[in-house]
Amino acid sequence: MVIISQKLGFKLMVITRFAPSPTGYLHIGGLRTALLNYLWAKKNGGKFLLRVEDTDRSRHNEDAVKAILNAFEWVGLKSDDAVVYQSERNEIYKKYIDQLLEEKKAYFCYMTKDELTELRETQMVKKERTRYDGRYRDFEGTPPADIQPVIRIKTPLKGSIFVDDKIKGNIEFQVADTLDDFIIARADGTPTYNFVVAVDDALMGVTEVIRGDDHLSNTPKQIVVYKALGFEIPTFYHVPMIHNEKGKKLSKRDGATDVMEYQKMGYFPEVLLNFLIRLGWSNGDQEIFSMSEMLELFNPKDISKSASIYSVEKLNWLNGEFIKNLDSSKLFETIKIGNSEIIDLVKDRCSTLLELETQVKKISDKPTEYDSKSIKKHFKELNQDLLKEFLANLTSSDCETSFNSVLEKNEVGMAKLAQPIRIALVGNAQSPSVIDVMKLLGKDEVIARVQKLLES
Repeated sequence: MVIISQKLGFKLMVITRFAPSPTGYLHIGGLRTALLNYLWAKKNGGKFLLRVEDTDRSRHNEDAVKAILNAFEWVGLKSDDAVVYQSERNEIYKKYIDQLLEEKKAYFCYMTKDELTELRETQMVKKERTRYDGRYRDFEGTPPADIQPVIRIKTPLKGSIFVDDKIKGNIEFQVADTLDDFIIARADGTPTYNFVVAVDDALMGVTEVIRGDDHLSNTPKQIVVYKALGFEIPTFYHVPMIHNEKGKKLSKRDGATDVMEYQKMGYFPEVLLNFLIRLGWSNGDQEIFSMSEMLELFNPKDISKSASIYSVEKLNWLNGEFIKNLDSSKLFETIKIGNSEIIDLVKDRCSTLLELETQVKKISDKPTEYDSKSIKKHFKELNQDLLKEFLANLTSSDCETSFNSVLEKNEVGMAKLAQPIRIALVGNAQSPSVIDVMKLLGKDEVIARVQKLLES
């Protein structure tokens, strides 16, 4: 369906888009770009659209398409109209290519690959910029036989193309240094990236293009297409990339992985979006944002001109804060392990749902083995004697009373008894307050676990 720009009163409706290529999974850099587009459209009462750029069928991955759509569903960034697939729009692209040919704004180029290679080699020897030399730009002779031509668009032969970028400022591209008559349709008739992007953005009514600055070099080519077809040029925002903590391009090792891996690792979608909005944008010192706060405060003009730094420590802190402040009954509905009381006891110690599950299991499940380092350090003869005395006292008193009685009678520090009890209860010497853990488990369960350790 073709969407046309709409006006609200005298103001043009803000329409943004995110347009992934289904050659791989959606990673967090792409998700950040989508989030920025979503926020700006929604803040202005406009539309956020999703377009799958799948014209290159040789690299098409159907699983990747599904993964991209699943990721958007998980984080809740929904397209306001049906998802557009470029592979279904070939007739539209052909129409506009034919229009350019008819208006003599584009032409058939019969240059062979060998000729193009020879041209480039000659230009390199002369230390010139490698570019197509326009030899078929105004060709009127007999076309070479047995050559399937490509179609090239006529670009300006001199002057500059200016991009009024709302993040980077006004950028000038010298035509002689930037452009040649680039291909808009391959020999097999399939359209090329920069052509279909410009056509689709225009026909979908996209008013603002927010994308990574790795696309900046494509912008003058797309402007050539806009102008040739008489389309209105959108407003551009080119967002600096995300770098790792060493200032280099983000890799899978750093976190540039499939968005759905973050779900598997135990992060909340709300937290991931909160984390991404802070990469290159800020509101004073505020770190935690709800979606409503993002919508209220975000403006792409405030995005930093510098690359942002990915920090897993910051992501873990945000996720930990979210877990800490979420009702324990809701966390139980999510992990379905233990109970709300156990979750309430351990959630402050956890950065991810996986960590929460581990901590809850430590308390709710009987230990099947004991940490050797903890045993070596905290289960010496004195510790064992104290633990036996503690167990004996449990026949006539509660856990806390027995614990305090043994410490007072033997005049020893708390750790001498607390650590072996922890080993008995959770398998190692690390847990929340040992008194709180015992109260949650109940005296009978404490007795059973202590006996098991003493008998092992």
